[in-house]
Amino acid sequence: MNILMNPLLFFVLSAFGLTVSAWLGALFRKRQNLLSRDAQEYSDLVIGATLTLLGLIIGFTFSMALTRYDLRKNYEEAEANAIGTEFLRADLLPDAEAAKVRVLLLMYLDQRILFYTTQDEQRLGQIDDLTGRLQAELWSAVRTQALAQPTAVAALAVSGMNDVLNSQGYTQAAWWNRIPVAAWCLMAAIAICANVLVGFEAKKPTGKSGFLWVLPLVISIAFLLVADIDTPRKGIIRVVPQNLVSLSESLHMQGSLSHRLEERKDMK
Repeated sequence: MNILMNPLLFFVLSAFGLTVSAWLGALFRKRQNLLSRDAQEYSDLVIGATLTLLGLIIGFTFSMALTRYDLRKNYEEAEANAIGTEFLRADLLPDAEAAKVRVLLLMYLDQRILFYTTQDEQRLGQIDDLTGRLQAELWSAVRTQALAQPTAVAALAVSGMNDVLNSQGYTQAAWWNRIPVAAWCLMAAIAICANVLVGFEAKKPTGKSGFLWVLPLVISIAFLLVADIDTPRKGIIRVVPQNLVSLSESLHMQGSLSHRLEERKDMK
């Protein structure tokens, strides 16, 4: 199991591993004689440099995760705009094709919302399959009309549908684009070294090391924040499809209103 897909488990394992590293450093120092003054100054320099480097790397990694999170939010907004625009451009098609495209778009929109809100892997596979079939039907609907009447008006509908399909691909690519595992491994290695050094420095023959858990906890919380933002589906901080949900409510409301108007016309 990829622990990076579960930020809370990653936090627990990080806190445990870094705490053990700090205590190992303290245990090693306990077995050593007091350092000379020059060695002590060099030790303080190494610890300061290591912690500074760790802080910089965590900061850069957080920036990478935040950039990816913003990208996912932007693509969610772009998907909503593309679907809403194509729903309007469906009026450029003949009545039969237009009605079919609208129905398919509403179904497609529901599946896109489920893509953002569903966490079950098996259910996600079904959503992806249905999304692919709906995309094929949507493209077939506008393609048939464009080939039958290759006009500039039909080209607008085709162009809008192309944006709908492309936006889904961009979104999927953004969800796959995460911080590389190698980067996590290197950052964890530096964190372990930093905690070993701090533990080695903290344990004095005449002192106590009751606060050795503080630094591992702080670093683990930083790891949790970065991992959570970088985990788009199972983290605490997730992309909410507010634009897609708002569009869905608006389109369903329009459909309901249109249906009522038609019923009133029939009654007259």
